[in-house]
Amino acid sequence: MTSTFSYDIKTKNAQPLFEFGSAYCPKVSYHFNPLVSHYHYGVRHPMKPFRLMLTDHLVSSYGMHNIMDLYHTRKATKEEMLEFHSEDYINFMQKVTPDNLSRLPRGTLEKFNIGDDCPIFQNIYQYSTLYTGASLDASRKLINNQSDIAINWSGGLHHAKKNNPSGFCYVNDIVLAVINLLRYHPRVLYIDIDLHHGDGVQEAFYTTDRVYTISFHKYNGEFFPGTGNYDEIGCARGKHYTVNVPLEDGIDDDSYINLFKSIIDPLITSFKPTVIIQQCGADSLGHDRLGCFNLNIKAHGECVKFVRSFGIPMLVVGGGGYTPRNVSRLWTYETGILNNVLLPKDIPEEIPFRDSFGPDFSLYPVLDDLYENRNSKKYLEDIRIRCLESIRYLQGAPSVRMDAEYIPTQDITGLTEEEDELIKELIEEDESLRLQKIEKDNQKIL
Repeated sequence: MTSTFSYDIKTKNAQPLFEFGSAYCPKVSYHFNPLVSHYHYGVRHPMKPFRLMLTDHLVSSYGMHNIMDLYHTRKATKEEMLEFHSEDYINFMQKVTPDNLSRLPRGTLEKFNIGDDCPIFQNIYQYSTLYTGASLDASRKLINNQSDIAINWSGGLHHAKKNNPSGFCYVNDIVLAVINLLRYHPRVLYIDIDLHHGDGVQEAFYTTDRVYTISFHKYNGEFFPGTGNYDEIGCARGKHYTVNVPLEDGIDDDSYINLFKSIIDPLITSFKPTVIIQQCGADSLGHDRLGCFNLNIKAHGECVKFVRSFGIPMLVVGGGGYTPRNVSRLWTYETGILNNVLLPKDIPEEIPFRDSFGPDFSLYPVLDDLYENRNSKKYLEDIRIRCLESIRYLQGAPSVRMDAEYIPTQDITGLTEEEDELIKELIEEDESLRLQKIEKDNQKIL
């Protein structure tokens, strides 16, 4: 069990509110580069990076910056992004601008899925390196035991594919963070509570048993991205290491929370992850510009709180969310949860852009009154049973194969050239000794 704290905005001191026996007091780090909020997809595009600035202002106005480790993150390098993405795609991203689009060879835009959803805007490559660099920085802090929980609200762009962008996502920072974590962690659990299916992450790890992906999302075969039905369960060694929870419009707080807990609890018990990545897309809230659920902020946060309660290292990232004031409310509230802090409902007076939160100026506005709940009890019970049946196939946590097929060939933690050369020399020396031993053994046999 954990201690919960209230936060005194005036004194900036966290005070215990409730005590529940022994407290879990994790080291929480907050990873953010303010430049990431300066980019613009276009006037009519629903993705608004300034929501990140709004979130950061709100987090700071509640005084949360006083109780976390704050990291001003660097950009991801090209080499780091090539750990997952193809070189021709990253080269394209580096060179393309709104000014040279018309001069590109025929078919280039179609090849790289450029269009209304994924437009080319000014400095698109730099934008991608910023949010990706923050997720990689967060993963390093977990690897080095500098953090127990690492937060990057600018990350979570889960649709991006190896060779092209998708669904407003250009570089898949989650996949790159998972690749980094796999160098040190035998099993990674990825939990996605965005409105949309986490297809890019699922696709990247569909054939491995070291990454378990689970996504709770809207699905009807037509809703973007058109994937995420319950029969997508992984393949090869990854069979039964993917679970999808397809939901209908209008799911409410109680239904969502009960379903989430009833699946995640046995999943964590069976898979035994050593680190968890939770994608907290805010478009699953009610009243989202592109949404169709009825979730309130506290219900969404309850899912984060439940995962946190297992005491497993966590990387927490953002994702979708197209009503900026509610996105910032949610991620601020969840920042509090991850720090054992219960934030008061009244938005602080001193926050910039406070008018954005009117007329109620509340951290917990009512968001559950827009859609009819089309998820019957029978439907939800059928989905729950399907998910639990899939989890039963695990028969305990998988063993780890420490070979080239499952471990990246390069270290994306940023080794120097000298360190890389030293490692290569040690590997060559080990290989030479191994060959000498084989030769001696053969001579003995002869």
